[in-house]
Amino acid sequence: MTDLLILLAVSLAVSAVGWKYFIYFFSLGYGYGIAALAVAMLIMYPGAISLDTAALCVLLFAFGCRLGTYLLVRERRAAAYRKILYDPLLQQKKPMGVIIAVWLFCALLYVMQVSPVAFRMGNAASGAAVGTQWAWIGAAVMLCGILLESLSDAQKAAAKRRNPKRFVDTGLYRIVRCPNYLGEVVIWTGTLLSGVGAGLAAWQWAIAAIGYVGILYVMFSGARRLELRQNEVYGGDPEYQRYVKRTPILIPLLPIYSVARHKWLQA
Repeated sequence: MTDLLILLAVSLAVSAVGWKYFIYFFSLGYGYGIAALAVAMLIMYPGAISLDTAALCVLLFAFGCRLGTYLLVRERRAAAYRKILYDPLLQQKKPMGVIIAVWLFCALLYVMQVSPVAFRMGNAASGAAVGTQWAWIGAAVMLCGILLESLSDAQKAAAKRRNPKRFVDTGLYRIVRCPNYLGEVVIWTGTLLSGVGAGLAAWQWAIAAIGYVGILYVMFSGARRLELRQNEVYGGDPEYQRYVKRTPILIPLLPIYSVARHKWLQA
């Protein structure tokens, strides 16, 4: 449990960037927070570093740095994103208790997300028998998720350069409307799988499961926000209406085409 508190301290320190702009708790604090946690795990468990655990940490670091840098560059270059980021409603004074609660929630969630890797390394460092097969399976799934998210972001950026006023329905966006969020789901599924065969206790699996369910909620919540925003901008476009009626919002082959009415996804 002490190790988790150390990781939480690291997560709190990095996600504290949200005190500058509230949205940073969920964007820059998220990406760079995950990257920092990956480095922290390598420092905390030097005796548990092997090819498989090193691969898992490198993938988490690569994911976090890519996401954080992508969001930072997008903020600097995209006027539409800056408009959202600096929306007066987002920047209005929030109660101190709300800010602290969100900061703690985000930092804790990020730790729980990476916890399968931390538990794998911690258990190995304590001398427990830890297999490597599922670590490699998890790493392979994570790599697929990172590639999926990266390609989705690149395709959207290219499509917006060609036609900034049109919604994106090309490339991976033909499969689902939020392939970048799907990429994250795949990444964290791989992270969860990496805990199999690592001697996790019931309480460790409980923490890992809460982190996984938590990020699923965040991804569906993000998909809902995007859907509401796109409905406002493109709702009167017949092509857009045809697109949303035939393309799942997040999970391929799962016939969920809208989550706009699910207010419980508001976060």
